[in-house]
Amino acid sequence: MSLPEHWIPHRREDGELVGWIAPEGEGFVPIDLLGRQRADAPIDWLPAEELLEELGIGYLAEIYALRREDGEWIRARIVEASPDGIGVAEDDLGDIGAVVERFRLPFPLDDRLVLLADAPGPVRGPFG
Repeated sequence: MSLPEHWIPHRREDGELVGWIAPEGEGFVPIDLLGRQRADAPIDWLPAEELLEELGIGYLAEIYALRREDGEWIRARIVEASPDGIGVAEDDLGDIGAVVERFRLPFPLDDRLVLLADAPGPVRGPFG
């Protein structure tokens, strides 16, 4: 997906992209690096900037649960986030030699990836 032309990139003071701000009606919608709207309704520009800066990019390092095509939930980590798609890998617990499944998810992110704590059922751990 190419980004909508009306999405305005927002960068931290150090130049790191933390999301986009999209004009909507009289307000603005903050959008994170996974393409998710981060406010329930349009807000003013400054609060949109503040929300994205407070959110930062730390959520990209969280442990997630991924729903595979067969319906099974597995532990996963985000390995890439861009408007071209979101790369996710089965959690390898830091074992650089581990062979893990990799998945490509759409941007904006859909409901197949949720924070581990928000998984609606059992989640298979690394390596089985």
